Amino acid sequence: MKKGQQTPAYGGQALVEGVMFGGKYHTVAAVRRKDDSIDYFHLPKEKNNIRMKLKKIPFVRGIVALIESAGVGSRHLTFSSERYDVMPGDEVVKEKEETSKLTMVLGVAVVGVLSLLFGKFVFTLIPVFLAQALLFIAPGKTEQILLESLFKLILLLSYISLISMTPLIKRVFQYHGAEHKVINAYENNLPMTIENVQAQSRLHFRCGSSFMLFTVIVGMFIYFLVPTDPFWLRIVNRILLIPVVLGISFEVLQLTNSLRNIPVLKYLGYPGLWLQLLTTKEPDDQQVEVAIASFERLLEIEEFGVEAMKVATKADSETGTVPVT
Repeated sequence: MKKGQQTPAYGGQALVEGVMFGGKYHTVAAVRRKDDSIDYFHLPKEKNNIRMKLKKIPFVRGIVALIESAGVGSRHLTFSSERYDVMPGDEVVKEKEETSKLTMVLGVAVVGVLSLLFGKFVFTLIPVFLAQALLFIAPGKTEQILLESLFKLILLLSYISLISMTPLIKRVFQYHGAEHKVINAYENNLPMTIENVQAQSRLHFRCGSSFMLFTVIVGMFIYFLVPTDPFWLRIVNRILLIPVVLGISFEVLQLTNSLRNIPVLKYLGYPGLWLQLLTTKEPDDQQVEVAIASFERLLEIEEFGVEAMKVATKADSETGTVPVT
């Protein structure tokens, strides 16, 4: 990269035994297969003028980005979950049984978006009912909102802690750490070696985990602006304010990321980093290798196009690596 040139912002997502990275025009996932080889999955970003215009509007762009990432991420996650424990060649039989690839792809994307919305509804409404149940202890509006926010935080931390106990999710969290390490190495202009990447922090200011925590904090302040009584109106307010909370939380995430190199102000993003201590784990060298492979493949495609991927696929097949999908 030339001196003075702005570093492009890349995002990623941990998968089952793999990592996905997204650039301006493409997303690429790398997955460790059962035979220890690495398989790839590529998706070009669809061009949509309306969506591109919406992504330039503050407070709206966050919601659009969330829905987009939920759909794309679900497709990559489906690929990784279907490939990681299958020997190369065995998946061909399964592919032949598919009646409609387009139907499957659209179905997975829709499920991803619906899961996001359902999770947000549950995460928002359960704390409201819990706080209302303790109305006799905390009858005032301020007490109720603080109690509701506390329950929301407890629910978030408990959920993350619970799922992190399973071996599969623990490994996903390790790949999450590997994803952050690769991004940090890239942003620090370091060569993509396992040693350089492992030396990086597994935390990052722009992580989705930070975003989840910011929804709790932002939501608490917004709820002070609307009534809590009667109870039915409180429920309606919480539902209608979901996109508002998401939109503002996204802007807060962007702000803390832009302030991360400024003394004192950088601490605004620390609560999100603390949550990442739960959602990321230190990866091993093999997991970092997968993350590097995914990121370098994305850079190749972003710079040279899909043809670069085809050339790399041919070279990989000659050396025994599973071909790119």
